[in-house]
Amino acid sequence: MANAIETVNIRNPGMAWDIVANIHFPPGFDKTKQYPAIISAHPIGSCKEQTSGNVYGAALAKEGFVVIAFDASYQGASGGEPRLIEDPGQRVEDFRQVTDYLVTLPYVDANHIGVLGVCGGGGYSICAAKSERRIKAVVSITGVNFGRMSREGFGGYDPIGTLEAIALQRTIEARGSKSRVDDVLPPSVDAAKQAGVTDIDVLEATDYYKTSRGHAAHGLTSFLFSRRAAALDWDAFHLAEMLLTQPLLVVIGDRPGGFGAYRDGQEIYGRAVSKAKELLVLPDTSHYELYDQPEATAKALEKVVPFFKTHLAV
Repeated sequence: MANAIETVNIRNPGMAWDIVANIHFPPGFDKTKQYPAIISAHPIGSCKEQTSGNVYGAALAKEGFVVIAFDASYQGASGGEPRLIEDPGQRVEDFRQVTDYLVTLPYVDANHIGVLGVCGGGGYSICAAKSERRIKAVVSITGVNFGRMSREGFGGYDPIGTLEAIALQRTIEARGSKSRVDDVLPPSVDAAKQAGVTDIDVLEATDYYKTSRGHAAHGLTSFLFSRRAAALDWDAFHLAEMLLTQPLLVVIGDRPGGFGAYRDGQEIYGRAVSKAKELLVLPDTSHYELYDQPEATAKALEKVVPFFKTHLAV
């Protein structure tokens, strides 16, 4: 039997919109008891109904955790205008807002809250934990530093040129022209191959997001170009040597692609000051296999579940 799921709207005084989240409850949930909680963060261009919720959220709930998978501000079912903004500062603030909500729930043990993020959500989870001390344990699943990715692959390895183009586009839109929205993926795997794409991450991302395998109504993989500047001068790992002290588990596959999770995982494992930190490198495993493929996700969860049980006192 599937775990019970409740959709909630989170509104805090500091925000002008709601964050919409799904709470996954453990089997035999008893609202008179207290449970450790895990915040589950979706990838860039994704939503709460995809890997952060239906794979990792569901699996961790079955192991006795209350898991809250949320849509980022400006994306999915969450509020915020204009739409399709990927603002790292706001993405990190979302974690604080979700944490504020969790500590008001009588069935959540406020002293045992962890965070898990997939892809860009992994980088955001790490960044949020550096300054959000209510987060007690961190798991990054094939995590990506979106700032680095924006300066490199998503910015054509020309960050200044990209910033100039963003500035021009923002001026055009401020003067009344139509917004530019970019889909960062090809429409299909065949189209990608015909265009000469060979990178494993782009091909597998297209297979995940553009087919029934992973497609969800809010998983749009599209962004407002004029609002991308904030990502180019942001770094998920800034001051990790000083501030990232919580227990940390980094899970990556050893088949690297252009999105850079393999290198980012190795980097943050080395830089984190956490006394309890682990790096799991899964052999013959790619970035997108860790989204939903049973063998890869099962191997990740074999490490993730006991990690959280140890550090969140289950």
